Amino acid sequence: MSGVNFFGIRHLSPAGAFFLRKFLDEKQPELVIIEAPCDFEDTVKDIVRKETRPPFAVLAYTQSVPVRTILYPFAQYSPEYQAIKWCDENGVELRFMDLPSETFLALSDERIKQAESAENDEEQDEQAAENTTEQKPDVYELLDEKSEDGSHETFWERTLEQCADADAYHEGANLFGANIRELSKKDGYDEAETALREMHMRCVIRNAVKSGITPEKIVVVTGAYHVVGLKTWEADEEMPEFQKLPSLHTLMPYSYYRLSSRSGYGAGNKAPAYYELIWKGLCKNDRFYEKMRKEGNVASSAQVIEAVRLAKTLSQLHGGEIPTLRDIRDAAVTCIGEGSFAAISTAVADTEIGTAIGEIPEGVSRTSIQDDFYRQLKELKLEKYRSVTAQDLKLDLRENIRASSEKSALLDLRRSYFLHRLRVLGLDFARLVPSRQENATWAEAWQVQWTTECEIVLVESALKGDTVELAAAFQIKENIEGQEDIAIIAKAVEDAFCCGISTAAGYAVAALQAAATDNIPFEKIAQTMFSLSNVISYGDIRKTDCTAIIPILKQLYYRACLIMSGSCICNDDVSKDIADAINMINSVQLAHDFLETDKWLRALSEVAVRDDLNTRLSGLCAAILLERSVMTNDELKTEVSRRLSKGVPADLGAGWFEGLAMKNRNGLIARLSLWESLDDYLKELDDEEFKRALVFLRRAFADFSSGEKDAIAENLGEIWGLNGDAVSEVLNGVLDEASQQAIDELSDFDFDL
Repeated sequence: MSGVNFFGIRHLSPAGAFFLRKFLDEKQPELVIIEAPCDFEDTVKDIVRKETRPPFAVLAYTQSVPVRTILYPFAQYSPEYQAIKWCDENGVELRFMDLPSETFLALSDERIKQAESAENDEEQDEQAAENTTEQKPDVYELLDEKSEDGSHETFWERTLEQCADADAYHEGANLFGANIRELSKKDGYDEAETALREMHMRCVIRNAVKSGITPEKIVVVTGAYHVVGLKTWEADEEMPEFQKLPSLHTLMPYSYYRLSSRSGYGAGNKAPAYYELIWKGLCKNDRFYEKMRKEGNVASSAQVIEAVRLAKTLSQLHGGEIPTLRDIRDAAVTCIGEGSFAAISTAVADTEIGTAIGEIPEGVSRTSIQDDFYRQLKELKLEKYRSVTAQDLKLDLRENIRASSEKSALLDLRRSYFLHRLRVLGLDFARLVPSRQENATWAEAWQVQWTTECEIVLVESALKGDTVELAAAFQIKENIEGQEDIAIIAKAVEDAFCCGISTAAGYAVAALQAAATDNIPFEKIAQTMFSLSNVISYGDIRKTDCTAIIPILKQLYYRACLIMSGSCICNDDVSKDIADAINMINSVQLAHDFLETDKWLRALSEVAVRDDLNTRLSGLCAAILLERSVMTNDELKTEVSRRLSKGVPADLGAGWFEGLAMKNRNGLIARLSLWESLDDYLKELDDEEFKRALVFLRRAFADFSSGEKDAIAENLGEIWGLNGDAVSEVLNGVLDEASQQAIDELSDFDFDL
């Protein structure tokens, strides 16, 4: 394309942005054409608004399920962004020339379908593996190997970001792109997509010339990789029909953290904040020093001076004049971190990545659910939590009687509804964490952190509803639809009540009532009861009516009491799940007076005394009865003498003790008679029986704390007539080699199973 001015850039290059503006000033074009989806041109008016602050991105998404998305991020130092701003400032026409986003989405959809198809076809999988083996190494990996710095990122920075003038950058970038293009040529889908894109971009340029604009008055801004492809003029070239997926697009805030890990272009920065400093001309080495001081670390002025000198020396050793990020980091580790990267890691994160999040003016190209999200964020006073730095948020769900209005009085409850709705939608904005006040049904603890993925999930949720509440209600209903697992349905019930969505709660409860009539495994009953118990416990504080749930919980409770003993006929692998279920039901029964205590205690007692059940579970039930002061010391002594006796197989006796040790350890430790019985039992065993018992006893004591072990040692010292501290020292001491080997051999002990 003779006469047209091509400026090849890297998509996130401060030097490219800087020299491109100089190039535009020099050429004074009538038209600037930029490599970006052509249907994004309507976003330009919002991109150049003063309220728009980078980093931001244009997000395109399909209007049908499954939602496909593509992202085009912009930083302040993106050459494309600076070209857009230059055109706005100078009143110059601007066009985008890449394939429309609808085509990119269709191509992405097709690529995903092909990958899924290949995964389901073993022959294709084998062929793909063979092809993978035959493929040439990645061109950037080769560049890493050839570069003196061992990194193509550092090579680019030292060679092109430090160019002295626009001509040097222009020539160097074009040469770099041409060589990368030649070295990375390969057949297949990627090559075909590149050819299609470049054909479309050439047509846009050619149409501009045909419209009467002099080629010399056109500047084309494109990735350096495409310069050679776009200069190929084919007069009779016509665009084929494209496959398309109906889509929409929107501007969205972006973050430097996201930009550092995945740029959307594949040619992003690992250190966006650092590159912004380069763009602004404010890259001062003592930023490390300032950050170290803020973090309370010691870093003297002399250390900073030495770091600057070393960075310059390292640069010169690699043939450069200006230190690269790699040089600066190495110098900082040596002089400020005293050889330890950990000492400067916070400063590095702040200097290289940063915490910047872009801003988009209100009402700009948003879906209705995005508008609702930001409206509620402001209304609920949660805007300060839209940060890439994780923050803790404590909620008190109780009504604040001192508040001036009902909205203020229930602010934290409304916040809870909102955050739970986002959680149900899969929006990773807030994560519910266990509260230290475990018995306080009015308290909730959240960890809140904004990520770019949050915005993407919001956009994808637009197909579920126009507001966060409607979308969450739809999601809850979808989770229940056709679901046969009662525990999952119960979790949906809990979600509906936590979200404060009465319509979804009604639908979920109806589904639960239907599922409760089926035969349900004991473990599922326990999980369901636990979810329903949470709903009822929080019912009053959440202003929700739980009347319909109580009969279902009662029904499941009675069924659990009836089938528990039968469920305890199981092997040790299954017994862990049954043990968890027993503990769940016990906690639920203790939480609600309307669940008859006698029925549960009778079920526990039956399992505790039966000999034909899993002994670990019998021991656990005995521990619960002891904890609830139902089993007396005499009854425990009788059970111990029966379970830990010469006639009982060692693994069964030790397994029972393991179950007993699962609960109320302090109460067990305080019963000296128990340890006397255990001591007598172990003395009676022969060598083989002792080994069998020891395997289970090691497992029983594995998660005892050091304090609990010391208390047990005191008991044994008293039984043996020895000093308790001396016993503790021996029991907690380091084993000699022979003893350790004997212990290790227990892992391979043959139980004749």
